[in-house]
Amino acid sequence: MPRKRLCLVCAAPATFDAFLRPHAVRLSADFDVSVVCHGRPRRADHVAAKFHAVGIERAVAPLRDLGALLALRRLFRRERFDLVHSFTPKAGLLAMLAARLAGVPRRLHTFTGQVWATKRGPKRWLLKNLDRVLARSATHLLADSASQARFLATEGVVAGGRTTVIGDGSICGVNLARFRPDAAARAALRAELRVDDGAVLFLFVGRLNRDKGVLDLARAFAAMKASGPVCLVLVGPDEAGMEAQVRGALAGRESEVRFVAQTPNPERFMAAADVLCLPSHREGFGSVIIEAAACGCPCVASRIYGVTDAVEAGRGGLLHPPGDGAALRRCLEQLAADRELAARLGHDARARVEKLFPEQRITDGLAAYYHAL
Repeated sequence: MPRKRLCLVCAAPATFDAFLRPHAVRLSADFDVSVVCHGRPRRADHVAAKFHAVGIERAVAPLRDLGALLALRRLFRRERFDLVHSFTPKAGLLAMLAARLAGVPRRLHTFTGQVWATKRGPKRWLLKNLDRVLARSATHLLADSASQARFLATEGVVAGGRTTVIGDGSICGVNLARFRPDAAARAALRAELRVDDGAVLFLFVGRLNRDKGVLDLARAFAAMKASGPVCLVLVGPDEAGMEAQVRGALAGRESEVRFVAQTPNPERFMAAADVLCLPSHREGFGSVIIEAAACGCPCVASRIYGVTDAVEAGRGGLLHPPGDGAALRRCLEQLAADRELAARLGHDARARVEKLFPEQRITDGLAAYYHAL
């Protein structure tokens, strides 16, 4: 019997590198796998998949988006896939429409967060309705967290019960051999950043933008009172041109702050950190939380859908209301002052990840879902 042919679609090659590569490797044992994204991923080598470059951009660009839609339709018609599976909002909309137009029988999208969740007015209405179009163009739907699936149903984007979650959530789980406590990596990274081993290192990993709450974090750190040395390390691209604002909010504490534009090895920073900070205003799940947790690092995060699936408050981290800078500051101060609490939360976080989010559990779960289809 010939093997079924499937296609994974995302916008940025970095999405494949960070989240989809484990799925491509696992699925290639059972299926003929193709991958579509904007360019060739950095980690595409040694993956038994065929890669196709289609210009799917993150930003709205109507003419280029139309070109990408037509290119996807041609590709899907030519390759005659049995299933097309899309990730991220823009790639999902274009891929599900193109697959429907091309007559692909099984069209699957994974919701990984809603851009419109923090918007207001006409922009929220438009983006929300584009998600409705996406959902209606798909034959099957996944979400990377149960709370996100409930949010989509409550907002009327997807009918209740239509969206499935693999395991306990996340896109691909965590590679526990890669993300783990590592004393040598901790010492080496702190030496590179010139951070004393006794300092409490707060870590942010993600794009520098308002929705990630990076300004909230900068202001809370600037206002916090600590009895000992502290440091804030911000790792991620400045996609929204916010670094100057963040530096301004941190004025007077520049010596305690480090900026790192990007890294292919976030596990080194997580092994070196004492607390991960994710004061996001919207998240589909919050993968950096479980990656840091696997390194024994607790989190301070906002209490929003998605994040509440990634961390259990009081047993892996502390949660605060989104946008509440004073509450965020108190959480930072509490973990800086109580190292025993931070260590206990980190231990509990690691144990929870080992139980619920090992990479193989999620990749095997997705393969089983495909076979059921």
